[in-house]
Amino acid sequence: MDKSQFINAIAQEQESLRRFLCVLCGGDSFTADDLAQEALLKAYLSFGKFEGRSRFSTWLFRIAYNCFYDRQARLAGDAAEPLRPDHEKEADESADASSAFAYQDLYMAIRSLPYAEQAVILLFYMEDKSVKDIESITGMPSGTIRSHLSRGRQHLRKFLEGQR
Repeated sequence: MDKSQFINAIAQEQESLRRFLCVLCGGDSFTADDLAQEALLKAYLSFGKFEGRSRFSTWLFRIAYNCFYDRQARLAGDAAEPLRPDHEKEADESADASSAFAYQDLYMAIRSLPYAEQAVILLFYMEDKSVKDIESITGMPSGTIRSHLSRGRQHLRKFLEGQR
């Protein structure tokens, strides 16, 4: 892969990568943007190592997923800024209120899931990734992914039924 191919591939994946990170970050677009930039920088610095054994998007999402979990680990270790439960996080105030309101229940339901379930649900349903791709991105075995999908759907259903 040469530099121009890399740039074209990034252009095709940038929006879905940011969307994935934004929902994973509970709607915090600033954090999602920071993580996306970090992932893109890491991908750029190592794009010569991309061997093509998986799709480019799978490789890129794996880098972004690792950036997200590295951030979570840093926050968990930072006594000055303890992790709050997802339901206590403040909403991103820069988001357009009318568009955010349209999917508010769904975002709240997704945010109520454990991080592993969030990632699997988002990759499978929002990014149309296969179980095999999710396995490559998250490093989870396919059985675990299927289990997270099943439990995630059940949790989402319960949460959304409770909102009615």
